Order: sequence, then structure tokens, then C-alpha cells
Amino acid sequence: MTFDRRGVEGGWPLSANEAVRPGGAPAQTGVAAMPEKRDRFLQRIGSGALIMGIVNATPDSFSDGGRFQTSAAAVAQARRLAAEGADIIDVGAESTRPGHEPVPANVEQARLAPLLADVVDSIAQPVSIDTSKASVARFAAAQGVAFINDVWGLQRDPAMADVVAETQTGVVVMHNREAADPACDIISDMRRFFDRSLELAEAAGIPSGRIILDPGIGFAKSGRQNLQALQGLGAFKDYGLPILVGLSRKSLLGAVVGDEPIGAMKIEPRLVATLAANLVAAANGAAIFRVHDAAEHLAAFKVFDAIRRA
Repeated sequence: MTFDRRGVEGGWPLSANEAVRPGGAPAQTGVAAMPEKRDRFLQRIGSGALIMGIVNATPDSFSDGGRFQTSAAAVAQARRLAAEGADIIDVGAESTRPGHEPVPANVEQARLAPLLADVVDSIAQPVSIDTSKASVARFAAAQGVAFINDVWGLQRDPAMADVVAETQTGVVVMHNREAADPACDIISDMRRFFDRSLELAEAAGIPSGRIILDPGIGFAKSGRQNLQALQGLGAFKDYGLPILVGLSRKSLLGAVVGDEPIGAMKIEPRLVATLAANLVAAANGAAIFRVHDAAEHLAAFKVFDAIRRA
């Protein structure tokens, strides 16, 4: 008898021929394991809130930059997040925080080369790559990555949609803008963006069943627009596609709650704010949550799912 991360009998749904080695890695590895990992994850969408754990292989990410740039550190973090409840691990090698310095594709790939395949092979869960560059996406797919998480929604690199289609990966299509415009109707702007992204996906031959939408919280939006985007997630239900939200520990939450530790136990205010915002997003229709703190979200979503199913 096996049990999944929520303690439910049956466990993370492995196939009959997918035994697990010590440490939680699947017997089938790399590109060979990708389709099954991809499809198992997609099939679980809608069964409850799914957690995407973050592994930043960057020197300058706002929350954990510089901590996971070696294979050993990245693998340990991926395994920790998986053990704490993550359903998918998102690896990134270029910071996209406000004011970040863009890096060329060769630098991004050089950061990934020593560690990405090791991360993929170290866990049973699928891995996604956080990149907007087609060449990096193709490299990552060759390491067994199952999803491309594109912060420009297939619209920055003209080759990205074709790479996704050719590698048969899933894709996260995130809303973005060159700059914030506080005067614009952000929900309408997001719909126009998604419409264009989905046109590109269809033209490239990406199956709709492998597409996930992301409202791009914290990207080229005013503080009010970020909150409106979260409140307005229901406006995207007619696409019939799952929604991922990535707002973990972002400055827009710090602007609401501050950064002074809370109470005698010195609780991190951005963690509390992240949990609150993600629960609102779940109530408004989000299905996947990109976070730094898997265990805390697992506990919160256990309660959320129990109430929703009562």
C-alpha cells in the first residue's frame, strides 16, 4: 500500500513499470520518462490544488538567489520540495524579478547544464523550465523537462511555439507587457494577450490539453492591477484551460502587509500573505500554485480542499 503526499491511499500515480529507486527517483529517466510524467500531472489537474515548487539556479533571484546553483544543492532542494508536497518542480536560470538584468541564452544554458538533468532524474515528479528563450527550452526538453514555463506566453521568441510543439512538452502561457499601464483594463488586456498566444499555439500544433494559463501576477502591472487580476480569474474560465498563479513572496504582497516579522514567533509576513492570496486564487478558479514553501501550502490546501468537497 502506498500513500500520496496528502496521505491518501494510492500514492503519486506511478505506472506498473515505473518502480521508484531510493530517494524517490523513477526507474525510467530523462526524455524517456517525460511523456508519462507530463500526462500524469495533466490528468491530476482538477483533483485538488497542485503545488509547483521553485528551484532558482540564479545568482540574483529576489528570494533565494545564489543558493541552488550547483547540482547537489538544486537536487537537494527539488527533493525537499517534492517530499513536502510539490507536484511539479520549476527550475529557472534567469531572474525575472523587477529590475533584473537579462542574460543571454548561452549564459542561461550554462547555468542549467551542470544540474538540470540531475534534478529531472532525482524525483518522480515532472520538472518545468522557466525560460522565454526557444534555444534554452529545446536544451531543457533534451534533459527530460516536461513543461516550458514561458513568462512571455510564446510571444517573445518567435521559435518558442514550434519548440514546444516539436518537443511535445506542455507549456505555461503567462501574460506579460513591456511596461505597466495603470490606466488599462487589465482583464481585457490579458484576454487579448491570451488570444494571441493561443493562436500561436494552434498554428504550431500544440494540443490545447497541454496548455496552462498564468495571469502573470507581479509582471508589468500596477499594485491594483495585480489584485484585480487575482480577483478576476473567473473571466478566463471560458478558455477551458487550467490556471497557474505565481505570486509567492512577491513585493506586491509586501506592499500590503509590510516586511516586519509578525508576533512573538516572528512569522514571515510575506509567507502569510502568499498563503492568503493563493487561497483566494484557488477560490477564484486557479488550479496550480508556484511557491517557495511547499509544506505550508500543502497544509493550507488540505483544509481548502476538505471544505470545498464537504
